[in-house]
Amino acid sequence: MALPSLLILAGLPSVHAEDSAGQSAVEVKIFDTSAPGWRQLSGENFIRVNGDEKTLTWDGTEAHGSGQPIGVTRTNFEVKNFELVIQWMHLKPAGNSGVFAWVPMSALEDLPPNQLPNTGIEVQMLDLDYGRMYTEKTGKAPTWFTSHGDIFAVGKSSMQPFPPLSPDGHRSFPSAETTNPHGEWNQYYVRGINGEIRLWVNGVEVSGGRSCSPSEGYLCLESEGSPIRFKEIWIRELP
Repeated sequence: MALPSLLILAGLPSVHAEDSAGQSAVEVKIFDTSAPGWRQLSGENFIRVNGDEKTLTWDGTEAHGSGQPIGVTRTNFEVKNFELVIQWMHLKPAGNSGVFAWVPMSALEDLPPNQLPNTGIEVQMLDLDYGRMYTEKTGKAPTWFTSHGDIFAVGKSSMQPFPPLSPDGHRSFPSAETTNPHGEWNQYYVRGINGEIRLWVNGVEVSGGRSCSPSEGYLCLESEGSPIRFKEIWIRELP
């Protein structure tokens, strides 16, 4: 079945990124969010779940995350079929964050600080230095995760991940390595339709899965210990 109004990158403008010191970094090509149905999100569209007043602060449509305490900030609306565009930048080496899709209220109610929801699909945002630091700390190679856009079901959720797969078969590993390091902007385009989720990193489709359960719920921005910035958050809800 044909998908409605799929987006393309060809001929679109770029966003000139700056690092945390204001220095010129890279140019991130963006999806065209001027098409009908897209709306930009700001702090008015998000609700704190288990953070504090400093966990995620907003300057217009840009969010600044402290990373503390571990937890999430959710949208004030639920989605089923959707397209999401979001830019993110880790400010320190080995930063960890992500977007959770289709999180039910039951996983968010009374969630204490320093815990993450036990239901939903995580689209991971992991800095390139995370693998290096993992090896330095453990002496082992980081074979069970990557820093290029893993997607996986958390806790009570389920998903049939697209190959390539992690060694345990739980994660969809990215088919390409297109993530920029900390201090540079990355763009995710996430599409979720009828329980299938797909991720494009900086314009390249890399990972996903089907038969997701649940396949409806809130979108959440993750706080997981390291400062991060989010901007250009756009959503289009689909039939």
